[in-house]
Amino acid sequence: MDQKKNKEVTYLECEKQYIFYLLIFAGGVFGGYTFVMRGGVFCNAQTANLVMLAIHLGQGDFKGAAYYFLPFLAYLSGTMISEALAFRIKKMKLMRWDTLLVGIEAIVTFALGFIPSQAPDQICQISLNFLAAMQFNTFRQAEGIGMATTFITNHVRQFGSNIVKYLHHHRPDSRSRFTRHGIMILSFVSGAAVCSGLCLLIKDYAIWTATAVEIFVFIRLLTADRTYEKGLLFMKPRGH
Repeated sequence: MDQKKNKEVTYLECEKQYIFYLLIFAGGVFGGYTFVMRGGVFCNAQTANLVMLAIHLGQGDFKGAAYYFLPFLAYLSGTMISEALAFRIKKMKLMRWDTLLVGIEAIVTFALGFIPSQAPDQICQISLNFLAAMQFNTFRQAEGIGMATTFITNHVRQFGSNIVKYLHHHRPDSRSRFTRHGIMILSFVSGAAVCSGLCLLIKDYAIWTATAVEIFVFIRLLTADRTYEKGLLFMKPRGH
C-alpha cells in the first residue's frame, strides 16, 4: 500500500492521466475546427501536409506546395521553440513550461474565435499548427506511459497491440494500457465531434471549446506549481 502511494506521489500533476485526456480532447477540437471552419485541413500532425506538399512539387505547382509548406514550418518552429523555452522558464522557478504553455494556448484559442471568417484561413491554421507542435513536444508521458495529445495514430496501434497481449497473457498492465489508449482515442474523437457540432451552431466561436478545457487545465497545473509541487519545479516530467 505504501509502495503504491509513493509511486503515485512521484507523478507530477502535468503527467497525470486526466490532464492528457483533457488535452487530447482539445487536440480533437483543433482538428475539427480547422477542417470544418478553416480550409479543410488538419493542424494536429504533418504527414498529410507533407504528402500534399510532395504531390504539388511533383506536379510543378510551387504555389500550391508553398501553401502546405507554411503549416509544416510552423509545426517545426513550435517544436524547436518549446524545447528552448522549457529551459528558460525552469530557471525562473515560478511555474513549469507545461503550465505556461497551456495558458498561452487558452489565450490564443480565445483570440482565434474573434478572427472573422473572411480572414485568410492560414491565420488559424498556422496558429494551431504552432500550438499543436508545442503541446506534442511538451506533454510526452502520462504516468509513465508514452502518450501523444494531438493525434491518435499511435494510440490506435497501442490499443490493438495491448488487447492482443492481454488476451494471450492476461497481464494486468496490458489491460491498463489498452484501456488508457482507448480513452485517449475516445477523448480525441469526442473533441472533434463536439467542435464540429458547435461549428454548425456558433460558427467561429466553436474553438472556445478548447479554450474552456485549457483554462481548467491551466488552473490545475498552476495550483500544483504554486502549492504542493512548488518544491518539485526542478523535476523534469518523464520522457524529457
